[in-house]
Formats: sequence, C-alpha cells, structure tokens
Amino acid sequence: MKIIREEIIPSEGSSFKVLLTPGLNDTFLWHLHPEYEIVYVEGTSGTRHVGDHTSVYEGSDLVFIGPNIPHLNFDYGVRTDCEQVIIQMKENFLGKDFLNIPEFAPIKTLFEKSHYGLSFSGQTKKAIGTQLKQLPDLDHFDQLILLLQILRTLAASEEVITLNALPAGKKSLQKEQHRMDSIYKYVELHYDQSPDVNVIAEHVNLTTAAFCRFFRKNAKMTFTDFVNIYRINQAQNLLLQNKTVSETCFAVGFESLSYFNKLFKKIVSENPSDFRKKYLT
Repeated sequence: MKIIREEIIPSEGSSFKVLLTPGLNDTFLWHLHPEYEIVYVEGTSGTRHVGDHTSVYEGSDLVFIGPNIPHLNFDYGVRTDCEQVIIQMKENFLGKDFLNIPEFAPIKTLFEKSHYGLSFSGQTKKAIGTQLKQLPDLDHFDQLILLLQILRTLAASEEVITLNALPAGKKSLQKEQHRMDSIYKYVELHYDQSPDVNVIAEHVNLTTAAFCRFFRKNAKMTFTDFVNIYRINQAQNLLLQNKTVSETCFAVGFESLSYFNKLFKKIVSENPSDFRKKYLT
C-alpha cells in the first residue's frame, strides 16, 4: 500500500489549518505529512492506525500525531454521522524559536513526545473535544489563543498513552508499518469471513508464531481480539443503520447469536438490543 504524502496549506489568514469533518469515510487514506496534527473524532467507533500502532477507539478519539508519521484517516469505514475536527500546524507556525521560550517548555516536550503518537482519554479528551469544536466558529486570533490553551492542557495531562515504542516517522519502521497496513486491509476485507491467522501470516511473510508475536507487540492485543473488536465496531455501525440484531450478527461474521450478544456486551458494556434502542428512539 503506497503512503500518500499530503500537502497542507494553512487556512487563509492563519498560521495553521482547521478542518471540520473532512468526510473521507469511503477513502482508505494511508498518508503522512510534515505537519503536526491534532485529531478529534466524536460520535462513532473506529480504527486508530498511527505508525506501527493499530487499535480500536470507542465513541470518540483524541490523538496528537507528530510529523511524517504514516496514519490512516480516523473516519475510514464509518457509516454513521460523526463530528471530526483536525488541526494541522508546522513546528514553526509561531516562528522559528517559539518553542524555546521558557513559558512554552511543557509544550515543547509535548511536541517531542508527539513523534511517537499520543492518545488522550478521560476528562482531557472530553474538555479538549469541546474546545476543538469551538475553533471553526472563531476568528483567526481567537483560534490561535484557544489553540495555545489546548496545547497547554495536553502538555499537562496525565491521561495519555504513547502509541509507538519508537519515533514513528523513522524510515527504519517503514517495513513494519507496511506490514501492519497489509494486516489491517486483510481484516477489513475478510472480517465477516472468519479471517485466518495462517493466511495473513503467510501473506506478510511470517510464520504463524512470529506473526502472533509481531501483532501482539504492535497492536497490544491478539489478532483474534482485534478481529472481534473490529467486528463489534462494524456491528455498531449496522445497528445504527436500523439493522436488526440477528441481521447484524451474521453480517459481521458471527455464527452464534448468543456469543455475539455476549461479546458485544463485553466490549460495549451493553447488549446490542439496548444499544440499538438507545440511539434509534
């Protein structure tokens, strides 16, 4: 899968770019760019694929991605309405030396850590999400002031995990990134057909045992767990399109309705009937 280099032009009259719900859910955009990027997605579940890290987010997601890290658009495959705000900025968007100002020392550290990819949760995600959704309605000066406040909050937050063990923009990780991309594409195409770990292992030139070690190291879960979570994510999307629980169960590849109900409740914390009723009534 070819990595697309995205060209980013700042918004007119601004030193950075604000995007509101780009709507690329039908496009598999595996891309990179030299700009730093904050992404907030709300109202859906999907796949977080940043560098060699692949995982699933539930309900909303907030990430800070450093430059030249290959990543997948976060709304890919989403079939329900969701809000998405993206901020893209160059390292020197406030001038060459702005990160060396003493008052910005925590933000400088945040920018350095973003080279590994960062995911935020809890109250940080909730508060920053609210602020990010305000940005498109502000004039450029107020956008800048609010962005600095957002960066300060992210820099101080302890509700954060690092997505990659090494800086994900390094060329030495390109082989691993391509391999994870191939695995993701395989799951995307075969999640409803009982994906075979032996088939995908051979496809990415690994023994089955080596594949299982590789995947667990990079995704922080087993391949089976990832497939099941991916299936449940797709099931949520189908339920929100007014599909019945039975239709959804078999459409995403489960053969047992009782097992589907049990796994759905384990992952989503409510059974599929209640989930469907909550959002469609």
